[in-house]
Amino acid sequence: MTLTRFLPAAIAALMIAQPAAADEAQKLITILTAPEPQTQLMAMVLTMNAVAAGAEARILLCGPAGDIALKEAPDTATAGQPPKGASPQGLMKMLMEKNGVQVEVCAIYLPGKGADASVLMDGVTAAAPDAMGAAIVAEDTQVMSF
Repeated sequence: MTLTRFLPAAIAALMIAQPAAADEAQKLITILTAPEPQTQLMAMVLTMNAVAAGAEARILLCGPAGDIALKEAPDTATAGQPPKGASPQGLMKMLMEKNGVQVEVCAIYLPGKGADASVLMDGVTAAAPDAMGAAIVAEDTQVMSF
């Protein structure tokens, strides 16, 4: 197919698809497993910017990143990072409180720590694997993984 035939068809398809996309917010699931505070913070920064751009976001914390959600979080989760002094946990709390972002730990996180939900910050829950799996593969969902 030549470009002159393809371009008008592509433009028409985009124009038709655009109104449907405008009706629903894009969904974003941020999956964070990285132990490094800088990576954790960047995941929160990008999620925050996606929310500011209109996305409905959810955060799934697994492995060492689950520690961000602890009431007694390690210093790496609460210490400010350059350049603005924000911490991974602080930015996550802001996303939860100001933007209604749902934060969950992997279903195996708490059993792996030998703990129960009482160690988690208020508002953080354990993810249901079936519901999270369905959300990840939903057609209108983007997944960002760190």
